[in-house]
Amino acid sequence: MAAPLLSATSLTKRFGAVHALRGVSLDLANGEIRAICGENGAGKSTLVKLLMGLYAPDSGTVAIDSAEVRIQGPQHAHRLGLALVAQELSLAPHLSVLDNIWLGSEEVPLFHRRAELRRRAAAALEKLNLDLDLDEPVYRLEVGQRQLVEIARLLTRDARILILDEPTATLSDVEIERLFGVLRSLRAEGRSVIYITHRLGEVFEICDSVTVLRNGEHIATSAVSAITRDTLIGDMLGRAIAEIYPPKRVSVHHGGLMVDSLRIPGAVERLSFEAPRGKITALAGQIGSGTTEVARALAGLVHNATGTVSFGDHPVPLGSAYSSRRAGIMFVSEDRAADGLFHRSVLENLVASDVGRFKHSGLLSWQRMRAGAEKLAELVGVDKGRLGADAFNLSGGNQQKVLFGRVSGAPNPGALIMNEPTRGVDVGARAEIYGLMRDFCRQGYALLMTSSDLEEVVGMADNVITLYRGQMISRYEDEDIDITKILSDITHPLSPAERAA
Repeated sequence: MAAPLLSATSLTKRFGAVHALRGVSLDLANGEIRAICGENGAGKSTLVKLLMGLYAPDSGTVAIDSAEVRIQGPQHAHRLGLALVAQELSLAPHLSVLDNIWLGSEEVPLFHRRAELRRRAAAALEKLNLDLDLDEPVYRLEVGQRQLVEIARLLTRDARILILDEPTATLSDVEIERLFGVLRSLRAEGRSVIYITHRLGEVFEICDSVTVLRNGEHIATSAVSAITRDTLIGDMLGRAIAEIYPPKRVSVHHGGLMVDSLRIPGAVERLSFEAPRGKITALAGQIGSGTTEVARALAGLVHNATGTVSFGDHPVPLGSAYSSRRAGIMFVSEDRAADGLFHRSVLENLVASDVGRFKHSGLLSWQRMRAGAEKLAELVGVDKGRLGADAFNLSGGNQQKVLFGRVSGAPNPGALIMNEPTRGVDVGARAEIYGLMRDFCRQGYALLMTSSDLEEVVGMADNVITLYRGQMISRYEDEDIDITKILSDITHPLSPAERAA
């Protein structure tokens, strides 16, 4: 048997009293795609940071080609043949696509090779079938396009071991398949991949093997062909989970969010639909289909959107986040770090949208704020003992719960718009968030979600609206919701004549 390309042995890492990793070992063969799975807090990120030299292990060793190495930092890791695409984007928004692709590379100072660097960057984008202007500033790109720029950066490095941490969190199914094609090519070249994901379907589609971590410990390593989804979930949680998605018990409430002839220049053309109270309506489409733009427009975050929007019997002016909020429309962004959370305490994040409720004699009452935050935390399942912690120190699932808690503080059930509600959230926390979404339905909220995870769309939505290049293709309800039809609509929709036939 050939020696492993990468061998990590008994890696241990403490942070004060917290044991982040406890004697974790991992062997990675040439040409192997290894999934690393586990709930948030299982130790996945700590393992990655040890392999990339961002942390030094308290004990344990790492060897490459059977030679023990002590990784001194990310540049040293790159020279050893490791490259990382992290979950949180590491792009410089005001630099160009080209500059971001080569950011951090030791080749950049060679100005006379700029033409060669442009050619290699363009080749990386072409591999991903991504048509971008190399001189375009990154801040003008959509979130999914930014993620692909990160992956293009990785492809320009001559790395033998590629580490991808939640690489598909913002990608459409079509973009994911393109990425998988690239990974298959890299595997055929003999390169190896460590693939971290909460999307278990991807484990079975692209990975050869899977290692499960739980509470900082190695639980199991198996060939993907030798395990089932239920076994994998059981290993991750330490308990069986019969069903991730709660039953679709629709609550009957009158009224809802009405959208008529919504137009967003360059993104959406005359879209009309209804999102009823007591139901979950999903907008399904690829990157560039307009789903994200629709969600942001209804939240008042698109200044040039036109059309007619009403909630209940009240018109909602477009282009004003304040007006949308006053009308009862609340928004949870797909980008928690940029558009959702503040670098403040969990308490302050929970009450941020309606601090006026906590005034006493014209001044904010800390006592009232704390009581309100405790109530919201209990409602969404956030540990009240962590109200004083910085919200960014919570796991992805708990961060999302904080955002749900913030919008649940509204005095009357409104419309809740969610872009990618479980992005970067582990399977256990997903089940809890899905339960919260159904709780909102029972309270009479109208839920509108966008999701690039079609399994999530089918598992959660009562109504599905498919979009392709800014136009509505179909609407499906209840038993008519079918993943094959949805995928067909959002990738290569039939013409009216083809549908009639």
